[in-house]
Amino acid sequence: MTTIAVVSAGLSEPSSTRLLADRLAAAAVAALDVDPGAEVQVRTVDLRPLAHDVIDAMLTRFSSPALAEAMATVVEADAVVFVTPVFTAGMSGLAKSFLDVMDKDALTDMPVLLGATGGTARHSLALEHALRPVFAYLRAAVVPTAVFAATDDWGSDEAGVLDARIRRGGADLAWAIGASRRQSQQTGALPAVTDFAALLGGLRH
Repeated sequence: MTTIAVVSAGLSEPSSTRLLADRLAAAAVAALDVDPGAEVQVRTVDLRPLAHDVIDAMLTRFSSPALAEAMATVVEADAVVFVTPVFTAGMSGLAKSFLDVMDKDALTDMPVLLGATGGTARHSLALEHALRPVFAYLRAAVVPTAVFAATDDWGSDEAGVLDARIRRGGADLAWAIGASRRQSQQTGALPAVTDFAALLGGLRH
């Protein structure tokens, strides 16, 4: 079974970031050359409900069960679609903080398709100067095509152009999955989740 983890850092509901993330994952699934009957699973990680857990993990270095499950979903996947809104010419603070609380080696050789959303096309270069270097530092196998969707791209005149970029990004990720050299990861390789009740109980004795 091939698993694609979709990380969406959208902050609104409904979210154009989540919409782009879902469409990129669907394009990758459609482009995958898998054996008949083989299963492709898409598992989505929405960061918005985990915002407090992410900040707590940054401050304490301990992950809540929900955050640990989200990180395991990403680490154990065969590929990742990572999409963030662009704020102040970079990825959102929530998206960056989620990467910061993960182990620095967690995404080594992971095939990754990057996406971003923003109000205007002027923000599109953030994919190259703000997102791609971060994933290069994490030694992820980022595919050549990155997809940016501005507000106007969802309109009727530009929808075809955006669709073409999405299909190309999905095809790139499908190829990267087939060529991946990433070793399978297990949940046991992740940091253990601290049971605070047990920790506090130990302090009382």
